[in-house]
Amino acid sequence: MKKIIFPLILGVLFVCQHVSAQNYENAVGVRLGWGFGGTIKHFFDDSKAVEGIVQLGGVYTRYAQITGLFQVHQPLDDVAPGLQWYFGGGGFIGFFSGVYSARSTRIGIAGNIGLDYTFEDIPLNISLDWIPGIAIVGFGTGFGAGTAGGLGVRYIF
Repeated sequence: MKKIIFPLILGVLFVCQHVSAQNYENAVGVRLGWGFGGTIKHFFDDSKAVEGIVQLGGVYTRYAQITGLFQVHQPLDDVAPGLQWYFGGGGFIGFFSGVYSARSTRIGIAGNIGLDYTFEDIPLNISLDWIPGIAIVGFGTGFGAGTAGGLGVRYIF
């Protein structure tokens, strides 16, 4: 998998044309955090977006989790052009099975805060965020904050 992702990112960097910072509508990419996954983001206007995340992971407990978030973005152009901070919330559903636990489904709500940077000359966006959640139903109910951070790299189209 690593042999595919790195050349793909390099190809995007060298082949793509100019994209204005913060002025994109759709982006899709990968997310690394407590597991590996995919992310897609859609902007409704300059400040409102939705993000969908599918994440897979686990050693003793394997899981697949789908998270949907609504986000409000605020520019930080005084710090760096193309940089934004954002906050929001949404929900998640996760499916778990493992060595020490039976199969289970988890459903809950999630918060979101992060930084988002869009490159000016290439159609690439990176984000670093924290998505704490409260599982209401299923495996691991309660507040979870320690495993919720992630780094996303997305191609803008």
